[in-house]
Amino acid sequence: MWLSEVQKFGVAFTFGGFLFFLFGVLTFFDRALLALGNVLFLTGVLLIIGPQKTYNFFTRPAKRRGSLFFISGVVLILMRWTFTGFIIESLGIAGLFGDFFGAIVQFLRSMPLVGPVLSHPAVAPIVDKLAGIDVLPV
Repeated sequence: MWLSEVQKFGVAFTFGGFLFFLFGVLTFFDRALLALGNVLFLTGVLLIIGPQKTYNFFTRPAKRRGSLFFISGVVLILMRWTFTGFIIESLGIAGLFGDFFGAIVQFLRSMPLVGPVLSHPAVAPIVDKLAGIDVLPV
């Protein structure tokens, strides 16, 4: 599957949003970096899947609680309650994107540097439990 030019920009915006969000956390919850990360992330998602699918994703009955927490966290960050907003937004992210964590872990395990660490026998059970991956007994 090939990405259109708009979707390529969406991937770049989403990745930039993730980086700004990460830098915001690393700089002790800098409000400007967290807010910029949120704006870039939401813009990226909008460009990748389109306005109608974005609306449908965030308003799906199973995702409403996650959407409410996510939007509330963004608003709290903008109102200078950065740490509280971050915690609430993180709960929203887990509610919205929790279904994708298993796929993300499996993708990371296929990467050269991160894969061996995540697949190590001492680390793998912990990562699998956190990501919600069901492991079949051998």
